[in-house]
Amino acid sequence: MSTLLEIYETMSYGPAPEAAAPAHEWLDAHSRRFGLYINGTWTEAANERLFDSINPANRSVLAQVTQASSDEVNAAVAAAKAAFPAWSQTSGHVRARYLYALARQIQKHSRRFAVLETLDNGKPIRETRDIDIPLVARHFYYHAGWAQLQESDLAGYEPLGVVGQIIPWNFPLLMLAWKIAPALAMGNTVVLKPAEWTSLTALAFAEICHEIGLPKGVVNIVTGDGKVGEQIVKHPDIAKIAFTGSTEVGKIIRSATAGTGKKLSLELGGKSPFIVYDTADLDSVVEGVVDAIWFNQGQVCCAGSRLLVQENIADKLIGKLRTRMEQLRIGDPLDKAIDIGAIVAPAQLQKIEQLVAEGEQEGSVKWQPSWACPTDGYFYPPTLFTNVAPASTLAQVEIFGPVLVMMTFRTPDEAIAIANNTRFGLAASIWSEDINVALHAAARVKAGVVWINSTNLFDAAAGFGGYRESGYGREGGKEGLYEYLKKSEVKKLKTKASPATASVATPVSNGMPALDRTPKIYIGGKQARPDSGYSRIVVGSNGETLGEVGDGSRKDIRNAVEVARSAANTWSAATAYNRAQVLYFLAENLGARASEFAQRIRQQTGRNDTDLEVETSIERLFTYAAWADKYDGAVHATPVRNATLAMVEPIGVLGLVCPSDYPLLGLISLLAPAIALGNSAIIIPSAEHPLSATDLYQVLDTSDLPAGVVNIITGDRDSLAKVLAEHNDVDGLWYWGSAEGSALVERSSIGNLKQTWVNYGESRDWLDRRVGEGEEFLRHASQIKNIWVPYGA
Repeated sequence: MSTLLEIYETMSYGPAPEAAAPAHEWLDAHSRRFGLYINGTWTEAANERLFDSINPANRSVLAQVTQASSDEVNAAVAAAKAAFPAWSQTSGHVRARYLYALARQIQKHSRRFAVLETLDNGKPIRETRDIDIPLVARHFYYHAGWAQLQESDLAGYEPLGVVGQIIPWNFPLLMLAWKIAPALAMGNTVVLKPAEWTSLTALAFAEICHEIGLPKGVVNIVTGDGKVGEQIVKHPDIAKIAFTGSTEVGKIIRSATAGTGKKLSLELGGKSPFIVYDTADLDSVVEGVVDAIWFNQGQVCCAGSRLLVQENIADKLIGKLRTRMEQLRIGDPLDKAIDIGAIVAPAQLQKIEQLVAEGEQEGSVKWQPSWACPTDGYFYPPTLFTNVAPASTLAQVEIFGPVLVMMTFRTPDEAIAIANNTRFGLAASIWSEDINVALHAAARVKAGVVWINSTNLFDAAAGFGGYRESGYGREGGKEGLYEYLKKSEVKKLKTKASPATASVATPVSNGMPALDRTPKIYIGGKQARPDSGYSRIVVGSNGETLGEVGDGSRKDIRNAVEVARSAANTWSAATAYNRAQVLYFLAENLGARASEFAQRIRQQTGRNDTDLEVETSIERLFTYAAWADKYDGAVHATPVRNATLAMVEPIGVLGLVCPSDYPLLGLISLLAPAIALGNSAIIIPSAEHPLSATDLYQVLDTSDLPAGVVNIITGDRDSLAKVLAEHNDVDGLWYWGSAEGSALVERSSIGNLKQTWVNYGESRDWLDRRVGEGEEFLRHASQIKNIWVPYGA
């Protein structure tokens, strides 16, 4: 007679199918043909523009969806534009009521949404039912709260206008919620395009928008392929593009929006490290790996696809992983006992197979479970690769499938070096029972989200987004709200045309030639001759020559970036108190020479308010010295048992291209917030009035500022800005110049998708504290890393 334990160990799992009837009834009610949702009504489904939505688990046709035409895209944008004035002026409380109603409708129809998502996408019903749909409702509830609080907690900001949103196929309804909820909460209207392969839950969402009486035009859903997305991106009446998808498409969008003034947020690809130290609980690690790479068939941008294991435990972990992989169940996604569902489409399956084959050709060793996949749909087995080189294709290219690559390390420093050896920086997962080891690694890994002894945790209260080529901007949390807002008090004054540089003879005094004054450029704490061998004449307001400055070149920028990168590592590690002290010293030493700086500005510009400019510059240094140890993070109130730490981190190496009109104050207004938060800087000062920047060298030298933190290259503003924008080791670029230069910077930044902040030819009154300083500058000088730290037994 078998014991209970023997029965438990030998019993097999029978099927446990979820009822699909409610979803099919909903599809049948629409005759399985869908038009577009524009201005609160449904368009007719045009026969010649219908395409199939396929169930990837069995290849059956679920429904037919409309390929939107350019006229329909224009109509959707026009509807959103017409709805914006009234919606943006609707009180926060009323908008909160609508968002609350959407959340309630999602909850009331949660099972139908879950089944429909599984049918359309292929992911297991356990995931859509227990993770995706509850999170969708959570996002609408959370942002209903921010709509209610907007007037009090976000005073001085206003909505952008019409927002174009393009979402991927891996989390169709959840990505919709991530984007639509904050946009509506802040008073914007929306034109959203779901992924071509997974449009059905977005259309079901449009239906509940109609049911709750959401005003016409506030939400518009247009379906179709990439051509529809391209029309949205290029539409002149759209104020912002929010895109989640591949890095390659993100770069195309960055190029298309360059110079248009559209705000842009990008949540792109990843190759996230899953770091296991020898102090980790390996049984927990194994379950973490299952959640990290085989959740949603590995079709997750933040999937823990690179397993980095300390060398002395690697063999033991491999054995445990293979045992667990043999027990994973793959099959019908509607079966509640299934672990892995279907790959979304044949094209994605082919991409996975191609990259796996390439990995084998490069010498990596593949291991898969002994069982076979179902053949009636698009399935791929969980796969483990060992003997993987850090620079190999498998370790560098996002596979977006259930494929895990394993590498080993010996020391903690080597682990971080391998983890950061990628162009991406979306997420990381760190495993160690020693919290000191885990937190030390979390602070050093370059990723926007870090999970400690956990993985793939999400919540509306915690921001999500990446570093480097994983994109920029955040979704969720208060930080995500700013993606849908702009400062309301920014003064929009056109920048005056820059005067041409004149060639004027060197003046003479008492019959003798004046002493030559040609400041060099400033790199690594030292003055250096420009590599070009050329100088630029500086002309005063009266037309007389004041001196000459070095004409910086590409090589000078290269040298400055090299020392700035080295300095950034130590400067960012300095305490906030130490950085504040340096800023106070800068202010003190500038104050000692205030009259000299005021006279120099007067010579260059002819203005009479130069004493005020210097005094405001000193005050601004005090402001950011004060902020240096006060602009800190938060502990997000996520509804799980952990502390989610929103940590403020510097961007890294920042290029700062200064405005022309306030040669000292403009420079200080950009430099002070950048270095206050731990960035190093390469400054391109005012091309017309550069002597205020070169006079600053001695102030920098006498203020305990480490060499390389601030570097100053004089020369032609736009040509040097272009070099900075193209440099792949510059992490961010602020540009204050012409509209044409702004477009040039945005377009040239695509190589490494660096963060840019440009002015599109508009100027600010830098003397006005409301627009010349503050949190807006600090936000652009930093990025938020969310570290999830679970606690409890």
